[in-house]
Amino acid sequence: MNIRKLTKEFQDKFSTFQTPRPFFAPGRINLIGEHTDYNGGHVLPASISFGTYALGLKRQDRKLRFYSVNFPDAGIMECDLDDLIYQKVHEWANYPKGMILYLQKAGYQFDHGIDVLFYGNIPNSAGLSSSASIEMAMGVLLEGLFELNIDRIDLIRIGQKVENNYIGVNSGIMDQFAIGMGKQDHAILLNCQTLNYQCAPLILGDHVIIIMNTNKQRTLAGSKYNERRTQCEAALSDLQTVLPIQTLGNVTIDAFENNQRFIKNEVNRKRARHIVYE
Repeated sequence: MNIRKLTKEFQDKFSTFQTPRPFFAPGRINLIGEHTDYNGGHVLPASISFGTYALGLKRQDRKLRFYSVNFPDAGIMECDLDDLIYQKVHEWANYPKGMILYLQKAGYQFDHGIDVLFYGNIPNSAGLSSSASIEMAMGVLLEGLFELNIDRIDLIRIGQKVENNYIGVNSGIMDQFAIGMGKQDHAILLNCQTLNYQCAPLILGDHVIIIMNTNKQRTLAGSKYNERRTQCEAALSDLQTVLPIQTLGNVTIDAFENNQRFIKNEVNRKRARHIVYE
């Protein structure tokens, strides 16, 4: 669906003749470094051409209205700038709501509500970070509509806070970072503890990257994703009794092999081994 069609859809859904401003945030793939981001390790993600489009207009009141072309049966989700509490009934709209709330917490002011239409061509639950894409699309939309000057790294950190503290998924910073800092024909080698990074050329030539849709969601606070993070944190706590480390990403292979016996739980030990060797 192109911008012209999305503009017409916006005007129809929100009953306006005004032309909304379009914004876009990509999805991402990760070439190597699974579960290493929230353990302070390295990752090698890349942004992709699939992503999230967000078209928006300011309102005269403080009402917020969100509509997704991908979930038409949900209709228009409504709330108010002064009432941004997480509500399960708002489903996907909690991501843009969370961005507004946490930008307010960071000191940014919004004097008017907005109407926003979203459209994503990332398959739902495909592991391409559609939620982070929505967060970053909403972030740049707010930055553009309200003429804010937000440092991109700060916006990335706010997106992660929304995911962790508002949605309840204890993910690392990789998704928002890869989306917010993505560069065409490049991957990003990122140290998730220090946020030091460098762009690495990714010229595929005659090769392609095949992406498989596993349909494995991690959107729920009680998901296996959060369980795995808890296991990694337990392994770290055990190792910290004998090693001066801040994260599992700090552990060398030799240090792990010499001290793995201090990790009490066998499953936790396997989780730590994966991080160290990955």
